[in-house]
Order: sequence, then C-alpha cells, then structure tokens
Amino acid sequence: MATTETPATPATPTENHEIVPKNEMIHEHSHEMVPEDAMIREHNHEMVPENEMIHEHNHEMVPENEMIHQHNHEMVPEHEMTHEHSHEMVPENEMTHEHSHEMVPENEMTHEHHHEMTHEHNHEMVSENEMTHEHHMVLGNEIVPRHEMVPDDEMIPLNEMVLAEPQPNYIETPPNNPETQPSKRRKKKSIVWEHFTIENMGGGTRRAQCKQCKQSFAYSTGSKVAGTSHLKRHIAKGTCPVVLRNQQNNNQLSPYSTPSKMSGYGGSTDPPKRRYRTASAPYLAFDPDRCRQDISRMIIMHDYPLHMVEHPGFLAFVHNLQPRFDMVSFNTVQGDCVATYLREKQAIQKVIEGVPGRICLTLDMWSSCYTVGYVFITGQYIDSDWKIHRKILNIIMEPHPDSDTAFSHAVAACLSDWSMEGKLFSVTINQPLGDFAVDNLRALLSVKNPLVLNGQLLLGSCLARTLSSIAQGAFKFLHGTVKKVRDSVKYVKTSESHEEKFIELKQQLQVPSTKILALDEQTQWNTTYEMLLAASELKEVFSCLDTSDPDYKDAPSMEDWKQVEVLCTYLKILFDTANLLTAPTIPTTNTFFHEAWKIQLELARAAANEDPSISSLTKTMQEEFDKYWKNCCLILAIAVVMDPRFKMKLVEFSFTKIYGEEAATYVKIVEEGIHELFLEYVALPLPLTPTYAEEVNGGALKQENGGAGEVGLTDFDTYIMETTSQQSRSELDQYLEESLLPRVHEFDVVGWWKLNRMKYPTLSKMARDILSVPVSTVTADSVFSTVGKEMDCYRCSLRPETVEALICAKDWLQNASANTLHAPIKMEVPI
Repeated sequence: MATTETPATPATPTENHEIVPKNEMIHEHSHEMVPEDAMIREHNHEMVPENEMIHEHNHEMVPENEMIHQHNHEMVPEHEMTHEHSHEMVPENEMTHEHSHEMVPENEMTHEHHHEMTHEHNHEMVSENEMTHEHHMVLGNEIVPRHEMVPDDEMIPLNEMVLAEPQPNYIETPPNNPETQPSKRRKKKSIVWEHFTIENMGGGTRRAQCKQCKQSFAYSTGSKVAGTSHLKRHIAKGTCPVVLRNQQNNNQLSPYSTPSKMSGYGGSTDPPKRRYRTASAPYLAFDPDRCRQDISRMIIMHDYPLHMVEHPGFLAFVHNLQPRFDMVSFNTVQGDCVATYLREKQAIQKVIEGVPGRICLTLDMWSSCYTVGYVFITGQYIDSDWKIHRKILNIIMEPHPDSDTAFSHAVAACLSDWSMEGKLFSVTINQPLGDFAVDNLRALLSVKNPLVLNGQLLLGSCLARTLSSIAQGAFKFLHGTVKKVRDSVKYVKTSESHEEKFIELKQQLQVPSTKILALDEQTQWNTTYEMLLAASELKEVFSCLDTSDPDYKDAPSMEDWKQVEVLCTYLKILFDTANLLTAPTIPTTNTFFHEAWKIQLELARAAANEDPSISSLTKTMQEEFDKYWKNCCLILAIAVVMDPRFKMKLVEFSFTKIYGEEAATYVKIVEEGIHELFLEYVALPLPLTPTYAEEVNGGALKQENGGAGEVGLTDFDTYIMETTSQQSRSELDQYLEESLLPRVHEFDVVGWWKLNRMKYPTLSKMARDILSVPVSTVTADSVFSTVGKEMDCYRCSLRPETVEALICAKDWLQNASANTLHAPIKMEVPI
C-alpha cells in the first residue's frame, strides 16, 4: 500500500529535512511526507496505516485483525494471504506468486512445488481453498503437511470445529527511527493461554508448559517465535492425556469444541475460522432424563441416601460438571427410584408367572432402632431352563415383630403381591417360632396353598443361624479360655517390638506353623475360630514368650490349650459347612444332607465321650444341632434321594451310623414320605403355564381353550390318577431300583434331571421343587454373623414402600446380567 505524497511548504532546511505540517511525518530516507496516522516501514519505505502491523522477520504489513503463521513466517490475514518472500501487499481478491509477482484472482492460488497442481514457473491455477507452501497445504486458512491431509469425507463437522484465537504479536519500532514510539504490548487473546504457561529457560529461550499434563513445548528463542498451532493441537486433538481422559469420563467436548450453532450479532451464524482434527470420541448430546435415571440407579446400587440430591457438596459437583442440569428434589428422586423398582418388578412378575414348578420362600426378620421389624422375603426357584434363582421379593414392615402373627402376615402379603397362591412349596425362617406362631402360619398356608406331605416340609430352620448360635454358645462356654488367648494375641499384635520378639522366638523354636496371628471380630464367629486355630498351632511360642519378654504375663495354661484344641476340632466341622453357604453360586438342597448328618454324628459321639473336657463342651452343641436335625432331616433326606449317585443307599448308611439299631425305623419314615409325596405330584393337575405345555411330549402337547368340549370331564383328572397310579408309582420305583451313578466330585444334579425329564416326567418335577429348597435365610456376607441384622435409622425414616423399592431394585439390578447357574457339587462323602 502506498500513501499520496503531500508537497512540502518551502522553509529553511534543517539537516536536509523539510518543514512539514503537524499532521505529517517525514520518512527518514525518502523525505516523503506521510499522514499522521501512518507508520514507517523500515526497509521497503511503504506507508502502513495505523491499524496495520509489521511482521518481525519478513517485514510485511498486515492489518491488525490478520494472523501470522509463525513457523513459516507467513501473513495469514482474515481475508488476504501473502506469499512468504514477496514483501508486497496483495489486495483482498488477489494473491502473488513467489517469483513472477503476478496477480491472481480471489478464487485462484498458485502452487509452488507440487507437480500435480501448480508448478513453480508455469503458474497453473489451483482451487480457491487450497494452496501449497513448501510441501504444505493450506486448508481452511490452516497450513497442514501434505501427508496429514484429511479427505473430504473425514472433515470435521461444523459443530465440532475449533475456533482459534491469534497468538499475541508485538509491534516493533525500527531501531534507526527514534521518532517512532513503540505501541503497548497487546493482551494475549488466544484461548491456548488458558491451558499453557510461559517459562523462561534462560538465554532468551522461553517454553510453554501444559497446565494439565505438564509437558513442555517450544515457544520462542530470541526473536524466533514457534507459535501456538502445536499448542492448540495438543489440547484440541486430544493428545493431552489428561484432557483425553476427562473427555472419556465426562463425555464432554474438548476445551476447543464449540456448540453446533454459534450465534453472532443480529442472529447471524459465522463459520469458524480454523478447523482442527479432534479426537475420535463421539459427541453425546446432553440428556437430562438420562441423568435422572442414572442418579436413581446410582442411589439404588450403592445405598446412597436419597437426600444426597440436596447436599450442597453434591449440588456444587453436579453444577460444575453440567451447569445445564437442573438438580432434582428429594421427592422427585424418590419417585424415580420407585419407578425404577416398578419397571424391574414387571419383568420379575413375568418370570414368577412362568415358573413351571413351585417357589420356596425364606423369611429373615430385621430389627430397627424404632422397635419395628422388617421381614425380608426371598424366593428361590428353578426356572424353565432348569437354572436355580434367588431373588428378594418383598420387604414387609411389621409394627410388632415379636407377635405370633408377624410371619404369617408377611407371608400372606407376599403371596397376594406376587399371585403365588397354590405355588408355595416351603418356608424357611431365621429364628425359632413358638407353637402358636407355627399354628398361625400353617393355618394360613393350608388355606392359601395345598399342603405338601401334610405340611411336614413346610417350615424349616435356617442352617446359617443354627451354626452361628452353636459357635457362639461354645465361645460362651469357654469364655475364660477364649479371653486368655485373645489377650495374648492382642499383646503380640498391638506392639511392633512385641511382634518382632514373637517372630524371633518362633524361628528359634523352629515352629512349623504357617498361620498368621490376627485379632478376631467378635461379631463374626469365623474370625474367632481362625484366631484360636492360629494361636493353638503357636502355643509353644506363647508358652516360652515370658522368658524373652518379661512383660508378657497371664499366658494360657496347658489345660487351656487343650480346651482350645478340642473347641477348634468341632468348630472346624461347622466352619466347613458354613463356607458352602458363602459360595457365589446357589447350592442345591442335597448338598447339605452330607454336611448335616456328619455334624449330627460327630457331635453325638463327642457328647458321649468319656473325657469330660470333650463331653461337657460338645453336649450343648449337640443338643442345639439336634433340634435342627429333627426339623430338617426329612426334607434333606428326600433331597439326597433325588441325587442319582446316592438315592436311598446314603440315607440307609448314614442313619445306621447315627441311630444304630433304630435306623430302620427312620429309614422307613423317609421311604414312606417320598412315596406319599410322589403320589401327591401325580394327583396335581397340570399347571396352566406355557412351559409345561412345551415340555410334555417334547412340545407336542398343546393346551386347548376351555369350552363345550370340557363338559363331562370334571372327574377326568381323578380317572387318570386312578388308572395310571400304579404305572406312575413304578416311575419312582424304577428310579430307586436302578444302579447308582459313579460318585464324581463335580456333578450337576439339576442338569441330570433336565436330561432325564422325558424318562421321569413326574419325578423330575418333584425333584426340581425339592432341590430348590433353601437351607439358609441370610446372604453370603452374613453367614458367620453372631448378631441379628438391623435396619439403619435413615432407612427407617423413609416410607416402607420406598424401603422395599430401594432394597428389591438393588437385588434385581445386580443380578440382571448375572447368569445364576448353580455350582457343580464337590462331594467328600465320609464312607
């Protein structure tokens, strides 16, 4: 650009300078007069308006709103582009070639090296949106190396484009023009400086450091400036590991990402100035409804309090994470949780309706700080695919948990809620019931449900609670001895110096035990057993510890250690059985006949032992387990008869060991019971479920709608039972007379009945129900607990319906994707 010279008014020359008006300036060499608003270009003597800037290295004049490419020293104006070495200003619609200085129209550019577009000397035209510069290509005003060119189909959509602010440039004053005053340093506008800091490295070198990942990048050395393009790419393209990780976790755009619409003044939408290739993570639109669902699922899955949506800390966190989300209130999130529960319940309801067999229930009463009780009702069943399942069905609040009607009321509510009248097989309860409470429950179930085997299988005791009660009674019986051992372990474990002396003494005595001492948690009886077992194996070290450590006193005596050994011997039987209840998969009922008869036999022998130290300890243990054995022996025995590896043979063998000469009487009870139960299954009408229709005759039998064809068939089921009873009875006899299967350690008993359901159509249905009877009412984490479960005060403050929704929905969601196949059984039969 050039300014029009103004003739000077004649005056007395002073140092070859002419006198010019106030608003004009004299160029140092050409003595041309320029307006006041112009600046002097040092070398090419061109006049530049005030709003134009001088590039530091190539001395080009650029308007203030133009950007300088700092690696290639190009001037990249918003509407103009200049070639690197031409030193000429190019009008908005023109561009100059490096050597020919020819004018090129706005929609044309010249190629410098690439032989496929424009050769350096033949001045061929290239498209308006492309220009090569020293093996680089300019796309959308951005210089990109040729090997990094992005095809048109991979260009970034408009709503993912990145706006780039210009790197701060500084106006330089030519050193040989003292009359020109430097302007003030412009404020840095680039958004990149929100993510980088400048560090002076010395020697005129400065580097830019990422605030997130602390990586350092070149910025300037002396007068050479590296620019900010590589810094922007570090953030925008996802190469910063911290930014990339945050994007993946939060599904949010990068710091350079912009909304899909950028409204300017007057409602106009301006296209972005530059495009940067960003990370390939998909953009997820903000969905407030999805956020509400996630909050409710989070509260359900992790037992968070519902009031957390009103906690200031959580509100601040959510607002900073997504300011557009309006946080829900307590009432809203409570409704969302209940809605989640109802959605899941619909699916469970369909499953319950389609169960081909019967359903077994467990009842576990929880206490609370408000003297009300909560009955946890769990259903266990085998589905049409012959897979065993366990699901929480109801949480019933009982205002009077000690009343005789508490359990019967809870069961009645469950049967009504799930429409299970006629499908109940057994009920297992976590605590002993009084005679009146048992009568109430039996009376209710006889009306709501046909009694199976005259109700003898209806009520059962919880095996886990029984074992915990026996262990707790044994610890109480040897309270003094257990306390001495616990104090000795505490002396060693609570002091580092004491433990070092103990280990040193153990090495000197060469005690071979590999047990590690640990204090017990007195609410978990297995930890007390493990503490006593480890201390018993290290008793020699404890006995000699006072010689190397005079502060150690009150060591257990030899008689104490003998009592500990006896206690550990019989606790081990209980411990091994309880461990089966902690398995992640659901064991079948026949598994526990093996465990129960071994415990009954060992405790009976110990109680009759001539050694008073053994008999006195085990007598109370045997008396308590004998109550469980009498209550559950029949159902456990029938279950093991349904195992084709044992049938009645194991019942005969084990009863002979336990009852001696009276064994035949008890064996006969089991034989009569299993035959009577089988006849009841023969008499049962075919349930109106699609599953049975598909199973019978390989799916050939189809149910027909009722109508005129059923007239006169009222007694048809009775006739079928009478004419086929002998044949059906022989189905059980045939099974019992067949030889036993080999006793493999891993055997899928339910799978065996699935394979043989065509051979034993009625017996397989009976086996399916018997093998699904639960022996425990508690979850795996409470098997060893010595205290009853208690509902926390916060849950008690909620409505009973909300408590039920939260607990049941959590159980269903956790098991939604889990395939709850029963575990293959590992048998160790003491024969």
